[in-house]
Formats: sequence, C-alpha cells, structure tokens
Amino acid sequence: MAQVTSIKSSELDFQNIKNSLKNFFKSQDEFADFDFEASGLNNVLDVLAYNTHVNGLTANFAINESFLNTAQLRSSVVSHAETLGYEVRSTTTSKAIVNLNVNLAGVQNRPPQIQLTAGFTFNSSIDGVAYTFRLLESHFARDDGTGNYEFKTSTGSENIPIFEGEEKTKTFFVGEKNERQIFVIPDETIDTSTATVQVFDTATSSSQITYVPLKKAITIDKDTTVYTIREAPNGYYELNFGDGVSFGKKPDPGNKVVVTYLSSKGPAANNGTQFTANADISVNQVNYPVVVTTNTESSGGAVKQSIESIRQLAPIAYAAQQRLVTGLDYKGMILSNFTDVSDCNVWSGDQNVPLDYGAVYVSLNFPSTVSQTIKDQIKDQIVRNFTDNLSVVSITTKFVDPTDMFLELNVGFNFDPSLSGFTLAATETSVYNFILQYFVNNLNKFDTIFRRSNLLTEIDAIDPAILSSKADVKAQLRFEPTLGIKRTFELEFPMEIEGPDDISHTVTSSIFEFNGAVCQIKNKLNTQTLQVVDVDGNVLLDNVGEYIPTKGQVKVVGFTPQQFIGGNPFIKISVKPLNPSVIRPLRNYVIRLDKDETFTTATLDRQNTTLTVS
Repeated sequence: MAQVTSIKSSELDFQNIKNSLKNFFKSQDEFADFDFEASGLNNVLDVLAYNTHVNGLTANFAINESFLNTAQLRSSVVSHAETLGYEVRSTTTSKAIVNLNVNLAGVQNRPPQIQLTAGFTFNSSIDGVAYTFRLLESHFARDDGTGNYEFKTSTGSENIPIFEGEEKTKTFFVGEKNERQIFVIPDETIDTSTATVQVFDTATSSSQITYVPLKKAITIDKDTTVYTIREAPNGYYELNFGDGVSFGKKPDPGNKVVVTYLSSKGPAANNGTQFTANADISVNQVNYPVVVTTNTESSGGAVKQSIESIRQLAPIAYAAQQRLVTGLDYKGMILSNFTDVSDCNVWSGDQNVPLDYGAVYVSLNFPSTVSQTIKDQIKDQIVRNFTDNLSVVSITTKFVDPTDMFLELNVGFNFDPSLSGFTLAATETSVYNFILQYFVNNLNKFDTIFRRSNLLTEIDAIDPAILSSKADVKAQLRFEPTLGIKRTFELEFPMEIEGPDDISHTVTSSIFEFNGAVCQIKNKLNTQTLQVVDVDGNVLLDNVGEYIPTKGQVKVVGFTPQQFIGGNPFIKISVKPLNPSVIRPLRNYVIRLDKDETFTTATLDRQNTTLTVS
C-alpha cells in the first residue's frame, strides 16, 4: 500500500516543498520506477514546488495583515488602529510663538483698534529655504496711548502662534441621500488638526454651519454637527459625517461642503528663528510695517505617524480610554500628542526615591534641537490640557529631567587576518563604529537595558576574522562644579557598585587642575574614601568624600577644582558596576555611550596550527 505523506503548511522553504513532493510521488506504486532527477520530471517538480511556495507565502502575508502586531502595510496598520478608536496622527505643521506690533506714533487720526486677519502670512528662511507661516485666527491690537499697537489673542495673551503651511480649500457637493458619501481630500501632507469644515445649504448660499471634530464634541445625537478625518488606504484623507440617526448630523443632498486646511512641510520648517511679515498694515491709505519679535522658534513639525509608532501606541490609547491612571496611559498620551517629545518615562511616587505618595513623575526626552522654552511650554500644555482633566483627582504631576548615564567600553577581540580582506586597524575602526550604531539602535532611550553578551555576540558576527571578544564596562555620571568654590555633589547610579580592593581603583574621575597640579578623584585602595591624587600618585586631598557600593552612591564633599582640562565644563565620575554584564536604567536614567572613553583593540590570533619540522 502506498505510504501517505503530507506537506506542513508552516514549511515554506522551496527545497523542502520539492523534496516532500518527490517523496510523495515515490511512495505511489504507479511512480515507483520513475527517475525524478531527470530533467523533464525535475522541471515539473520545480513548477509544482514554486506554485506551492508562492501560494503559501501569499496566504501567510494575507494572514499577517489581519493583525496589528504582524501587519506590514501602512493601510492595514491604520485600519487596525481605527478599530481600537485610535486617531492616527497626520503630518503636523511647525508652530512658532511671536509678538506682533505696529507703531503709529505721530500718526494723525489713528484708529483705536487695528486687525490682522486670519491668513496673514510671514516668511522665514531655514537652511536657505523659504517657508510661509500664517495666522489661523484674527487678532486685534488697541492703541496704548502712545501709538503702539500690540496684537493679542482672544484670551489677552501677547504670545501669538503662527503656523507653517500652504492654505488649501477643497469643495464637495453632497449627493443623493441613499448614496454612501465619500469625500476624499487628495493631499498626503494635510495637517488634520488645522482643518475647518463648513457646510452651506446650496452652491450659492452664504448661510453655513461649521462642523467640529468628533473628539471635541461633548454629547452626540442626530443633530450634533461633527466630522472625522481618517487616513485612506492610498495615503489621502477621507472626510466623514454622522449618519443623521444617532451619530451626528448628516449633510443634506445638494449641500456644499468646504474644507480649509494647511498642507505642511512637516519637520523641514522646524528651527525657524527669524520671521518677516509679508504685508504691511494700511492706516489712512499709508502702509506701516508689522514688527515681528520671535518668542519661541518654530517647532513641532513632523511627518505622518510611523507604522511602528501606531503599532505601539494604539493598544495603549485603547487601554487608557481617555483617562490617565497607569504609567502607560501617560506615556501613550504624551507620545501621541507631542511630536517634539522623542521618548518619555512615567513612574508613581511609591516607586520614586525618596517616596512621594500622591504624585506621578514624568521624564521627557527631547531632540537636541528643541529649546528650553519649548520644553517648558510642552510641560505646561501636558498639565493644562491633559493631566488636570484626565488624571485621578488629587494626583499631582511632577516633571523630572532625564539623567544621562554613560558607559565606557574597552572592547578587545581576537583577529585572524587570514580570514578577512580587512586590516587589523580597519577592523578596529569597524567594530568601534558598530558599537556607536548599536547604542543608537538599541539604547539611548528610557527603560532600555544594556546586556554585554548581546553586544559581544553581534561584534563576533561582524567579520569571520573576529574569533572572540570581551568588554570591560564602566558606568559614568557627570557633574558641573563651580571653579574656586567649595561644593558638595551626590551622584546616584541605578545599580550597585563594585566594592573596594587593594589592586585597582573602583571610582575614578576625569582630570582637572587642583593646587596647580593635574589631578583625579580616586577611591583609596581597599577603602570607600575618595581622594584627590595627582598624575604621579601623590595625594593632595586625603578625604574628598566617599562612595557607598550597595546604594550606588558617590558623594564628593567640599570639591574646589581650579580649572577644567579637556574643554568640558564638567567632571566625569566613572565606577565599576558590581554586575557589568547587565545594567538596567531606573526611572529617568538613559544609557548612552561615552565615545571618547570607548576603545577597541584587536589581538592577532592566527588559526594556522601546522607544525614545521626542520
């Protein structure tokens, strides 16, 4: 009787499929004497295997697109996020804060009030490229009695926001009631947050109703004028209204729908510092310039939310349900709404040191291009717009700056030049550059753990000539003393420090000038006491503090350096971790690499073991 064989649906390898088909035919009595290696039958098997292989891959891809975690197409990821009620972020415009005024001192019959209308534009040049910013609202200025007119917002603030982007308008006409209306906005760079939607009774009517975004509606019934804008599968955007029954008002047939929005250049318009008004103010048929004073540089411009960001934040937003209770709720809210925040970490007061019940601690990581003013504004917006409204009553939000903890790596590896076309020096450089990129890809964020074995495994895989590798690891924190003034510093590492011994120093510092000599801070051998020692080993200050290994603390007391050496206005304190194999950052710590204190050294290790007898 013929043996029955099968092909596992999870096996997609072409050769395995072909071998399974071959074994199946061989097990059949009618094919017992066939030569399956002959060219004719072999080609037939190739076609069958190829067809099975492609069908299997296609089915696998299709199934993968059915789940948020495995989907690869942007349209699939966006669709899954929408089923969770998550609003995918569009391109966002760059925004700057400016002060605007017009000086009419000495002008006869000057008006008591002047106006800048919505749409008034400004120009800014960034890296040699001109960008247009504009007002989204009208602003008024009153004569202060001297002829100076300072424009203010509707709330009375002199800080006026201007937004980058080209203003565009799209008009639609509503069809028959039984038709499913799809209003496509053919623009991939729309900032949906700047959209305004107006519905007119007819094509020529001036009577209109302004619709509001769904998320701004307080209650929703059949008469609520709300709209939604979603990203379409082709990258454009679809405008949708309610059903006219229970979920918002539906425009009537023949209505005209007008959508006005900004089409943005995204992050390219960030970091603008100088703005010039593109028009003057006319008073009594005489033009007067609008004086622009930059309060904060342009920031916040970003491209569409990435696939991985959607994949990560959509489930968090769904779990949060528009309230802030857990740390993930805060994190998802911040990363979804503030494009200038590259990373954040949140922990409760009972996890803080010292304990602080009734508080939530938030640490925000920003790109280096974001100014301190913008950082402060974002923190203020988080509190006013989100935590005050969505968090648990009596819980206070406190912000803590990130603490950068640097690692110093001394990497050594055995190198066999006969297995590579690269020189020893070139391979050392290659390994060093790989380490730099490894930290960029895997660390430099909150809650990312350094594992030495993972790094060494990837180093070994760089080149076959790298036979083995090792790494000595030190952790480093920095402090900024005041030259010539005694100060005390307490540094806390997020891990235990190795205890003292009589062979090497556990705690060392970068060099500085003290009493006219080049010195370092080191722990006294076999003790936890810190000393100031010159480069010849002479002790200039017998006790300048201590370190506590079990607490990860280093205390520098009464420290008065006279000069920095090396051009940096800070002192580095380096320690040996108790467990250098795994270093976990806590709370607001971010692990980074000190490029200047990281070294790679190759040792020749030729694998030729042939003995020559002379």
